Amino acid sequence: MEITPRPLHRALAESAARHPERPAVVAPGCGTLDYRELEALSARVRDRLAAMGVRPGDRVGIHLRKSIDAVAALFGILRAGAAYVPVDPTAPAARNAYILHNCAVRCALVEAARADGLRAEFDALGSPPPALILVDEPGAGEALARALDAADAASPAAPVADADSGADALAYILYTSGSTGKPKGVMLSHLNAVSFVDWCSALFEPSEKDRFSSHAPFHFDLSILDIHVAIKHGAALVLIPEDKGKDPLHLAQLIEAERISVWYSAPSILSLMAQFGNLPAHDCSSLRLVLFAGEVFPVKHLRTLCAQLPRPRYYNLYGPTETNVCTWYEVIPPVPPERTAPYPIGKVCEHLRDRVVDEHDQPVEADGEGELCISGPGVMQGYWALPEKTAQGFLIDPDGTRWYRTGDIVVAGADGRYVYRGRRDRMVKRRGYRIELGEIESGLYRHPAIEEAAVVALPDADEGVRITAFLSSKSGERLSLIALRRFCAEQMPLYMIPDQFAWMDALPRTSTDKTDYQRLKESA
Repeated sequence: MEITPRPLHRALAESAARHPERPAVVAPGCGTLDYRELEALSARVRDRLAAMGVRPGDRVGIHLRKSIDAVAALFGILRAGAAYVPVDPTAPAARNAYILHNCAVRCALVEAARADGLRAEFDALGSPPPALILVDEPGAGEALARALDAADAASPAAPVADADSGADALAYILYTSGSTGKPKGVMLSHLNAVSFVDWCSALFEPSEKDRFSSHAPFHFDLSILDIHVAIKHGAALVLIPEDKGKDPLHLAQLIEAERISVWYSAPSILSLMAQFGNLPAHDCSSLRLVLFAGEVFPVKHLRTLCAQLPRPRYYNLYGPTETNVCTWYEVIPPVPPERTAPYPIGKVCEHLRDRVVDEHDQPVEADGEGELCISGPGVMQGYWALPEKTAQGFLIDPDGTRWYRTGDIVVAGADGRYVYRGRRDRMVKRRGYRIELGEIESGLYRHPAIEEAAVVALPDADEGVRITAFLSSKSGERLSLIALRRFCAEQMPLYMIPDQFAWMDALPRTSTDKTDYQRLKESA
C-alpha cells in the first residue's frame, strides 16, 4: 500500500477545513467540541508551548484524565513540533514522575490536583520539576481554556505556525512495563503513526459519519487508532472515562445513546459486555465494526458476543506497542459451537513485512514454530535512552533492514494465517496491557517486610491470565490481603496488581539457587 509521509497533526487542520461544524470530540454528559473549536483550542496550546520555549524535538508530558482537554493538549503538542508523553493519571505519582523525568520533558500539562504529588516525587529524584500548565477539573475543554487565559493574561502567547514535522521526527513516547522494574519509553515517529493510520483507513474505510469509541487510556497504544483515525476522517471521537470503562451496563448504554459505529478495546472489556451488559436489550444497530486487541479473546465469550451482536464485522488485531497493529484477522460470525481454540492473529498488515525465526535467528520451515519479527514503516525508532535494549530488540540484516523481535511465538496455519502460541520471556498481557512480571516483583520488594517475591502468570479462561505473587517475610509476620493490595496500589498501576497472594516460609530454589518458577506455577 502507498503511504504519504506527513505530520500526524495535519489531519486535524484538514478535517477542520472540510467539516468545521461536525463534532470532533464528545465527552458524554459533559460537552462536545466541533472541529473548528478543537482546532482553535489546540492552536492555543501550540502557541503557549512555543512561548514557554518548547521547540521541535522536545517532549511534553500529559498528566490529565481522559477528556476533551487532553485531546486538545495532545494535538497542541504535536502542532508545536514536540512529542507527547502521556502518563496514567491513576498510577502512583512516583511512576509518573520517573517517566517525565526519564525522557526530560520540557513541560507538562497536569491536572492541578496531581501537581503537588508530582512535584514531591521530582524532589525525591533530586531534580526540579518541569514547567507545568495546571488544568483544573479537565472535562469539555473549558478548564484548559481557563488555564490558557490565565497564562495569556500574565504574558500573551504570540501565534505561531504548525510545525512541519518530518517523517522521522518523534510524535509520541508510550511507556510500557520494563523487566528491570522501571518502565521503558517506546519512541514512535510521525511516519510510524501515519503508516498505521493509513493502513486502518484502507481496511476499515471510515468516514465523517462514523462515531469511534475511545475506550483505551491515552498512554495505551490502542488509543492511536481511536484518536488519529477518527480525526483524519472528520469522524466523532466519543470519550469513555476510565471510571466507567469496566462497567458493562454503562458501556452497552453508551453504544446505544452515542450511536457508536466503531468499537475498539481489549477483549476483556467485550467479554464483560457479553456476559453482563445485557446487550440484546440495547439498540446497538449503529455498530459496524468491533475491533479488539491486546490479549487472547476467550472463544466462549466471543461466541456469546457474536450471537448477541451478529451485524458488525469483527477484527482480531495483534501487535506490541513497538509496532502498533502488525497482523489482523477477520472473525466471521457465528462462532461454531465446536470451536474451542482462540482465533488466529492472522496475516501481516500491508504496510509491514513479517519473518518467523528460530532460537538461532534462522527462518523456520513454512509450518514451523518460531518468534515473529516485523519490519517496515510502522516499527518504532527504539527505546528512549536505552541503546542496549534497543539493539537487543532488533534483528539486523546485512543490508541494514531492521526486524523487531516481538518475543511472541507463532506458527502459520494451513491458510498462512499466524496462530499465537505464547511468549519467550516473562511478559504477559492482561486487559490489553503488556506487563513485565519482574516489574511487579520489584514493586513488592519495596515493602520493608517482604523478604522474597516471585510472580507467576497462568492462563485463565475468563480473564485471559491470572497473576499470583508468592511471598516470604523477613520476620515471619504475614501482611493482610488488604495491606498488600493497598501497598501495591501505591507502587504500581492497578492493572499490575496480582490477583492472588500466597505466603511461603521460603520460595523454592533450583539446583543453581535461582527461584524455581516452574514449581511455583505448579502450585499456583
